[in-house]
Amino acid sequence: MMTSPVLSPSLRRVSTALGRSRRFGLLEILFWLLAVAAWFLLPDYHLILNEVIGFAILALSLDLILGYAGMVSLGQAAMYGLGAYAAGLYSIHVTGEPISGLLVGGACGALAAFFTGFLLLRGADLTRLMVTLGVAAVVMEIANQASWLTGGADGLRGMEMQPLFGQFEFDIFGQTACAYSLGVLFILMIVARILLSSPFGYSLRAIRDNPLRASAVGIPVNARLIAIYTLSGAYAGIAGALFAQTQQFVSLDALSFQKSADGLMILTIGGTGYLYGGLIGALVYEVIQDALSNVTPQYWQFWIGLLLVIFVLVGRERPHQAVAAMTQRLARLFSRKTGHRPSGEENS
Repeated sequence: MMTSPVLSPSLRRVSTALGRSRRFGLLEILFWLLAVAAWFLLPDYHLILNEVIGFAILALSLDLILGYAGMVSLGQAAMYGLGAYAAGLYSIHVTGEPISGLLVGGACGALAAFFTGFLLLRGADLTRLMVTLGVAAVVMEIANQASWLTGGADGLRGMEMQPLFGQFEFDIFGQTACAYSLGVLFILMIVARILLSSPFGYSLRAIRDNPLRASAVGIPVNARLIAIYTLSGAYAGIAGALFAQTQQFVSLDALSFQKSADGLMILTIGGTGYLYGGLIGALVYEVIQDALSNVTPQYWQFWIGLLLVIFVLVGRERPHQAVAAMTQRLARLFSRKTGHRPSGEENS
């Protein structure tokens, strides 16, 4: 009769830590409950919320490579725009079914990231910035010249989306679009959590902190970087596909540098390396942008730039630290009421 192997204390601690990192914390559960509640309680803001979710997925795709692998990029707009155009063309020439169109957009973003990712292995941060910026510029010019396919400067029109799951029509108020985008964001977040809490995710952190040491201990650095960059491209492509499906229009702005800059600004606000930075940053960025554009329609970009400079100088890690401290306090309070020790004190 075979018996299960006995894990050593160190392996047991590692297994416990991996399992704990996959669990949703109290603040995370509250975050998603508030997100669902917003759909019910704020029907007049469905269009704005849908835009926030699109920005959040774009920022999440950037956080995967910047916050966890240490790869800087100014070319997320290339994968975002390719996903948008792919989903739009798919709906025009094949079918307007949204789920399959979303997968097509994600696949195009992933393929673009995979084939351009090998260029990123040939240099350091400055080289990667220039390469990604150049790739985005080339893709944008191709889309501009191929007006017979993309519509060029006039944009891609004529998309007609079928009802979601054959039941829910895409209305002009964004009710279905907002719920659809929120569901996609939740699924992408689950996938990212599972992946980043696995040994693969921890190997990315090792590469981010010290690539030479990671390579010395046997981690295939280049293969890991290509893999996470491909996944990041898939996420950006899905964000672009969502934009095309919910707006039913795609312009060259989807491939512009401004789209990549938006992702970086959102991560600057929300912080990198903990997934929810993109979500929180997207919400704050949209609120600030909407408020400033109403107060000063001509100079709102100036005030956003000034706020970002102040935010970076004051310290963008402070909001993240405040959230972490609040989570620990809530965990201690919960443990006192239930009689269980917090997870961080199990092995103390």
